[in-house]
Amino acid sequence: MAKKDRYAVFGSPIKHSKSPRIHQLFAEQTQQALEYTAKEVTSERFKESVVAFFAKGGRGLNCTLPLKELAWAFADLTTKRAELSRAVNTLIIQDDDRILGDNTDGCGLITDLTVNHDLALTKSRILILGAGGACRGILAPILECSPHQLVLANRTQQKASDLAAEFCIFGDIDGCGFADLKGQQFDLIINATSASLADEMLPLQDDLLTPGGICYDLAYGNRPTAFVRWGVEHNAKKSLDGLGMLVEQAAEAFFLWRSVRPQTKPVIDALNAARNFVSEV
Repeated sequence: MAKKDRYAVFGSPIKHSKSPRIHQLFAEQTQQALEYTAKEVTSERFKESVVAFFAKGGRGLNCTLPLKELAWAFADLTTKRAELSRAVNTLIIQDDDRILGDNTDGCGLITDLTVNHDLALTKSRILILGAGGACRGILAPILECSPHQLVLANRTQQKASDLAAEFCIFGDIDGCGFADLKGQQFDLIINATSASLADEMLPLQDDLLTPGGICYDLAYGNRPTAFVRWGVEHNAKKSLDGLGMLVEQAAEAFFLWRSVRPQTKPVIDALNAARNFVSEV
């Protein structure tokens, strides 16, 4: 039997990760000989764990919280989208043994929104909640879709304003505090904060979403997040979590590693069936 190429995801905590199942399904679908595991790796042990993984023949790594910024600093080379986000979720060993860092989160989100859910981002009014690392990774891809308006809202207004100023070269973008959203409405609201991880809801006004608007939480779980529930309660046409984005960014990483692009719909359908909840109303 041919030896399987080794891949993994590092993070802390990691037990909840669906990535091993996703990549197993990709491998079966594309007939690729590989194994993909999840390993608990803390920030303190990140560098030694990555060095050991590649020294033992590992071919590629995914890095999730809280390791993405450390992966960006660790990589010998980085792509443009990784540099923009200052975070890396995919490490790829090169022929000369240097490590390339990439960030597939942004393209994963755009594919899920525009392909899987047939949403037109051009000329739409978009609000992103949060101004941290998760937000950085999606800003440039969203701005490349030429929305009519893009607003960042954050508990600390200055952080949102600073981030907006940094990315204004890619398109019109404004930063503000949550209180400054009063009187505004948006076609798409994306939650890029960590509030859903604690099942907490942000202080949002009831009329923030336009009739027939869309809510999208970058977080995901086996039950609807607090933000997904908020979207349903406020009559969103669709109120989605980040499971589709997770699968799409994984497919991009798989392509970078294997030069084969898997079909994502069967995998998304399988994962949704396993958790059995509906996010469209």
